[in-house]
Amino acid sequence: MSLTIPPPGLPPEAVSDLRAAFEALENPSLAARLAGMAGMPVEALRARLPAAIQGGLDGAVRGALSAAMKAALASGPAATPLPVSSAWFHRGLAAASGALGGAFGLPGTLAELPVSTTILLRQVAAVAAEAGEDLSAPGAAAECLKVFALGGTSASDDAAESGYFAVRLALAEALKGAVGRTLVPGFVAAVAARFVGPVGLKLSAQAAPVIGAAAGAAVNIAFLEHFRSVARGHFTLRRLERAHGAAAVRAAWDGLAATRDAPFVARGVRS
Repeated sequence: MSLTIPPPGLPPEAVSDLRAAFEALENPSLAARLAGMAGMPVEALRARLPAAIQGGLDGAVRGALSAAMKAALASGPAATPLPVSSAWFHRGLAAASGALGGAFGLPGTLAELPVSTTILLRQVAAVAAEAGEDLSAPGAAAECLKVFALGGTSASDDAAESGYFAVRLALAEALKGAVGRTLVPGFVAAVAARFVGPVGLKLSAQAAPVIGAAAGAAVNIAFLEHFRSVARGHFTLRRLERAHGAAAVRAAWDGLAATRDAPFVARGVRS
């Protein structure tokens, strides 16, 4: 009978990278940031979109994701040389599209959604390349698109279903049947179901009376920075899995989660 040997621990540098990824993926802050910009609580922000917009938002998000995927694949996986860093280049594009959308209110914001989503996807791809991902690989497009789901929520989420690995496994299940770079409709729908929450908050923030072109740009930058942080966490984790094995990384991740969730007394402090 063979013994089960626990996975080896990660080196200190890898643990540090994993901790940063854990914070980015398990502690999203987008809702609070957007609510602060609009000057209202998160729940009030969620409720301010007109009913007609809320009803059609899922379709708009699916359309934006599909348009972003087509644009990203058409431009190819190779990074185009830029006069500034990728982060600043995409910040500039996001600010410009947000300013344009904000200048025309909610209709303008809806119209620029495919543009801002494409900018987000290109930024996610740039982060993936920096982490060593092969963007020409068949699964690269799906891994980039996953970031939109990992950085969002769905109406049915609870603590057991919204954690990083739970969402990642659900997306992997939805991706079954994909061939090459062609994504199955169920996968895009699964991503859209979680991306629609952040998009709704973005639209609500930009629809606030105090939001104009300048503030619309700020909302788009906050949106970009949130998903860039999520992308860094996701692709850092994948880099660590390639270097140290998925089992060792998952064990270290679970250790971080247990430390976060443990009662105060279990951390060595007794009354």
